[in-house]
Amino acid sequence: MDTNLAYREERREERREELIGGKAVMMSPASINHVFVAGNIYGIFRDYLRGKSCVPLMDGAKVYLTEEDHLVPDVMVVCDPDKIRHDGVHGAPDLVVEVLSLSTARNDRSHKKDVYARCGVKEYWLVSPNEKFVEVYRSAGTELKLHEIYAIYPDWELAGMREEERSAVATHFRCSLFDDLDIALEDVFYRTI
Repeated sequence: MDTNLAYREERREERREELIGGKAVMMSPASINHVFVAGNIYGIFRDYLRGKSCVPLMDGAKVYLTEEDHLVPDVMVVCDPDKIRHDGVHGAPDLVVEVLSLSTARNDRSHKKDVYARCGVKEYWLVSPNEKFVEVYRSAGTELKLHEIYAIYPDWELAGMREEERSAVATHFRCSLFDDLDIALEDVFYRTI
């Protein structure tokens, strides 16, 4: 086995791995719903941030947070251009979005969330493409605390709600970084099957 760190990092890039807690973890192939949702969220931020100083990045861009944590979020927004280099982002993005799958949910909800919090991520989203919900976490010092869960409710569930419950269901939400960006859940989950 080659112990050359540069060679090992190059091989890790070819195999699409993340370094999580010092362990190489293979990234599993994404479902079509995963691809749609990540692309939709990236598109929302790409369109909104055009001509502004913050930059959206999509899956494939690596984030170097610690010596043991080199992560690849599905979508991120970086507002400090000095963090962006040829090989990825060095330091905490302002927003990180992870689209959940069965094979990644445990890491996304635990170790990765904790590392993002300790390193200074301001907002963190966990998005379920199949259950159609967005969990929004916001920074509280060195922790990311659950702010809200936004969901598209199935028709049968809406039909069972009282009128005041139905009228209280949020169909839009905002990112804490951008007060004037109105995000429709319908846009986040557009084309999912």
